[in-house]
Amino acid sequence: MSDVIVIKVGGSAGINYDLVCDDIAALVKEGQKLILVHGGSHETNVISEKLGKPPRILTSPQGYTSRYTDVETLDIFAMVYAGKMNTRIVERLQKRGVNAVGLSGIDGRLLEGPRKASVRAVVDGRQMLVRDDYTGKVEKVNAGLLNLLLDNGYVPIVTPPASSTEGEAINVDGDRAAAMIASAIGAKQLIILSNVPGLLRTFPDESTLIPHIRYAGLEQALSFAEGRMKKKVLGASEAIAAGVKQVVFGDARLASCVRNAMAGKGTVIEG
Repeated sequence: MSDVIVIKVGGSAGINYDLVCDDIAALVKEGQKLILVHGGSHETNVISEKLGKPPRILTSPQGYTSRYTDVETLDIFAMVYAGKMNTRIVERLQKRGVNAVGLSGIDGRLLEGPRKASVRAVVDGRQMLVRDDYTGKVEKVNAGLLNLLLDNGYVPIVTPPASSTEGEAINVDGDRAAAMIASAIGAKQLIILSNVPGLLRTFPDESTLIPHIRYAGLEQALSFAEGRMKKKVLGASEAIAAGVKQVVFGDARLASCVRNAMAGKGTVIEG
């Protein structure tokens, strides 16, 4: 197991990227090796609306949500995630003295997996197959590229899209991608930051925070996880199953958010 920590910070409204970058910079200067994976869902929604292409969300029969990603939506997605969001996060870290390197999952086939032939979704109570969707699941990580950067003093800042096995850009879930990265490099900890303090038994009541979950209890946790949190729980489950010892859901709205999560503040998930 390496001494690397993988941090995933979401793209929802309310997340304070300045505070996240403050904490990352302080930890890097202390010698901690980090990989940051980020999203950009809120900003993508804003830009999509401005461009006259409002987001369309698909809900699977199991209750998982994903962004419908046709070719035009994929262009907007790449523009925001790999363009604006990634560049601005790298800029923040460079200002704080961190030599960050921005990468999308398609660069160097950093994140790779098959494009889904179709997506099953529930629309107006009926199941249907969506076939023109450019989405997939990460099954392979170019750990050599990440280790090359880490070993030479760089901090990788990673974002979707990923590469399909045929080399197409595809939309993938950032939480599950972070779980694959953490397992591929043998990270000692995966930290998933969002705009809530952790997994809540009754969303949005933050007093119902669940401080600790064993791996065996994650299936039950899916029953009360709401919206995007379902994918985070699924990513945590996949990370633990792949050998990551600990996953922590933390709050990206607060100062010292990474350090807090490292210390177990939030929801701690262990095998």
